[in-house]
Amino acid sequence: MAAVPVLVMPLKLWIDRPGPLTAESGYYPSGHTATAMVAYCGAALLLAPRTGRAGHGWAMPVAVVLSAATGIGLVLRGYHWPLDVLGSWLLCGMLLALLVAALRRIDNRGAAGSGTGAP
Repeated sequence: MAAVPVLVMPLKLWIDRPGPLTAESGYYPSGHTATAMVAYCGAALLLAPRTGRAGHGWAMPVAVVLSAATGIGLVLRGYHWPLDVLGSWLLCGMLLALLVAALRRIDNRGAAGSGTGAP
């Protein structure tokens, strides 16, 4: 979550694009979409291994639907252009891919360290 403003704010300042219903600028990428996607999908990534067999596979689809609904809602209400939302989805997709890689690396280190068989 802390990485979202670090990534989004410089892009907003650099691109300086006005929103669809206002002359104010700083609408690309959508910070609300980025925050929603990282929050929902990040929670799903952390929740999925702990939900057991009954909950296996439901967390990420729910997070994707909620993230999509957030972005689409912002476009339909006129707060963002579609490209603002798409940019956030792509940006945060990369951020989440890095999170997944980091979590896998941590899991692999833990599994390798616990299987040494030392007394």
